[in-house]
Amino acid sequence: MTEISKKLEHAIRDIFDFPVKGIVFKDITPVLQDVNLFGEVIGLIADKFGGYKIDKIAGIESRGFLFGMPLALKMGLPFVPVRKKGKLPAETVSVTYKLEYGEACIEMHKDALKPGERVLIIDDLLATGGTTKAAIELVEKLGAEPVAAAFVVELGFLSGRNSISNNSSVEIFSILKY
Repeated sequence: MTEISKKLEHAIRDIFDFPVKGIVFKDITPVLQDVNLFGEVIGLIADKFGGYKIDKIAGIESRGFLFGMPLALKMGLPFVPVRKKGKLPAETVSVTYKLEYGEACIEMHKDALKPGERVLIIDDLLATGGTTKAAIELVEKLGAEPVAAAFVVELGFLSGRNSISNNSSVEIFSILKY
């Protein structure tokens, strides 16, 4: 375990029975309140992907925005929001995907990416991988190339990495794995 992983593990708190009974929610808000740790997280991801010739950062709503926007600023790249259906004002492309109980839909502005652009997708946490797979599909729908997906935390026991890797060549990177 790296030094930053240890710091994250210490900072992230478990909230039991949230949002429903039986779930242990990994709360990243203490990381956001620790300016130095937050800066280390952004720096680590920027360093990891600095040589990948990324053109844009796509952040998944909503906590992916918290990490994606400062990452894009640090890397000198444009930020593209991946939002829940109905939240973007201009013409969009969308992907509907299955949840454990029901469906969800995410969207991106139709003009957010150009064909051939290389995209880094970011979110705070990788669980089952469904939303990330949908974001990858959105990027591909616009003719861009999803190069990698980065996460602060990965819940390995939910096999999200395998779910994404089985259908894609996108590199998966996470700082702290449970």
